[in-house]
Amino acid sequence: MEFLVASAVGLLTAAGIYLILRKRTFPVILGTSLLSYAVNVFLFATGRLVVDAPPILNKYADVTYTDPVPQALVLTAIVISFGMTAVVVMIALGAYLSAKDDKIDMDERAELSGEDA
Repeated sequence: MEFLVASAVGLLTAAGIYLILRKRTFPVILGTSLLSYAVNVFLFATGRLVVDAPPILNKYADVTYTDPVPQALVLTAIVISFGMTAVVVMIALGAYLSAKDDKIDMDERAELSGEDA
């Protein structure tokens, strides 16, 4: 189970970094989303990977439990990352509509228009 979760975190991180290095805005937005998912899975895994364990201590029985704090942190992070993704998508959409292009590289555009960067 730990190897599967560690592999998922590594794969999400690698894909997110790869997409962030693209020259278009949409892959960069997807890359930041994948990186936030990788961090969320990592935070969730810090609360112990136990199947069918309650998140509450039982004072009458000595059973293993899952830590509820990482679950609350991940839930908060999901809401925040969704809101920030919506804001970044709207900014990118506004930039695309005003410039008619979604490239991130500004030096190439300055060379085409003949301006000094």
